[in-house]
Amino acid sequence: MARELRLNAFAMNCVGHQSQGLWRHPRDRSAEYWRLNHWVELARLLERGKFDGLFLADVVGVYDVYGGSPDTALREAVQVPTNDPLLIIPPMAQVTENLAFAVTVNLSHEPPLPFARRMSTLDHLTDGRIGWNIVTGYLDSGAKGAGRGQQVAHDTRYDIAEEFMDIQYSFWEGSWEDDAVRRDHEAGVFTEPGKVHRVSHDGEYFKVDGVHLCEPSPQRTPVLYQAGSSSKGTAFAAKHAECVFVGGHSRSKTATDVAKLRALAAESGRAPSDLLVFGLVTVITAATDEEAEAKFEDYKQYVSAPGALALMGGWTGIDFSKPELVAANAANSNAIQGAAAAFTRGGPSEHVDVDSIGRSVGLGGGGPVLVGGAKKIADELEAWAAESDLDGFNLAYVVMPETFSDVVDHLIPELQRRGSFKKEYAAGTYREKLFGRGARLEETHPAATRRRKSL
Repeated sequence: MARELRLNAFAMNCVGHQSQGLWRHPRDRSAEYWRLNHWVELARLLERGKFDGLFLADVVGVYDVYGGSPDTALREAVQVPTNDPLLIIPPMAQVTENLAFAVTVNLSHEPPLPFARRMSTLDHLTDGRIGWNIVTGYLDSGAKGAGRGQQVAHDTRYDIAEEFMDIQYSFWEGSWEDDAVRRDHEAGVFTEPGKVHRVSHDGEYFKVDGVHLCEPSPQRTPVLYQAGSSSKGTAFAAKHAECVFVGGHSRSKTATDVAKLRALAAESGRAPSDLLVFGLVTVITAATDEEAEAKFEDYKQYVSAPGALALMGGWTGIDFSKPELVAANAANSNAIQGAAAAFTRGGPSEHVDVDSIGRSVGLGGGGPVLVGGAKKIADELEAWAAESDLDGFNLAYVVMPETFSDVVDHLIPELQRRGSFKKEYAAGTYREKLFGRGARLEETHPAATRRRKSL
């Protein structure tokens, strides 16, 4: 039987997300990111296509590594201006019934209790259709804007994340017992005080003493995404994540990375199937191969090479305006180490100069760009899934919303015809739809140790 793929639309509450310069295309509407109807219509489109979720990226900070200045990022709209991704979720949830929302939030800039409340609130308002993409940040500009002198060292950020997760699990899973809320009109008791517990934590990075402010939401803990590719990041994902986002151009390399992830999950006491792995792909499709190729050629005219290099500078911490320093600085990146390795001399993508890096990330942000009619693209996605053991894909856009409209109108019907994509949504919360089991995290997940059994 064909593997049933899961598909997320990959977007960001900004102008230029993964394809730099394409905001100038006459059919692109990404510059309308600040309009509520922009997101409402996108949500309706994705639900019509039975997309599993909308994966919302985010950064706190500007890309100012390239040339030592934010000027290129500002001029080229390289993920700036950017608005808060959480605030657009409730209106999208209101006009959909099944589409889920995985939102990126940088834990390095979040106080534990207010963050726990915001995610529980979103889980309530979406009827359990919320996920959290756990990131630790990579921009010095973001750390400085948040009141820190500079970005914390890469591995230390994951130590902080471990402590942060432990606190969140205590709030979401352990602070309120399942039957704490009585809603007893006659007795005048809404919540049973003895069934709400304080979270007391005195750690190296956080000191917390308080109760969670929200009653239990449908999933309690949101569906957990993670995208770390370093050794620390991979170990973190294997322990905590339910969905892992990976990138790369090589099927064999991706297969190796996925196998490592699943093996590490098993070592952590989880089942390898507890992880769903999504690959980054950009799809350019149309009614025929020829029409898709024509779109591709049209799109390439609008690519901004400086914008692409500014984006890569932020991802890697390397100033690509100084080619002579690229190789020397790659091994010492304090940003996204996987990106630094993949897009520098001698890396897996075998880029030989800065120009080749710019061309590679100009469309799609460094992941594979698949061009063709529905049958050709379906063949490619199925091959990637089979050879790399991927469960699905995060589909980046080139032109908003045209890329997603083309996927809905051309690709998804072909995948459905093959049995590679669902024809109807499953019932239940995001977690139930993804895994076909309960709304709560599995007992083998570390969050389960924070649960209290009601007597």
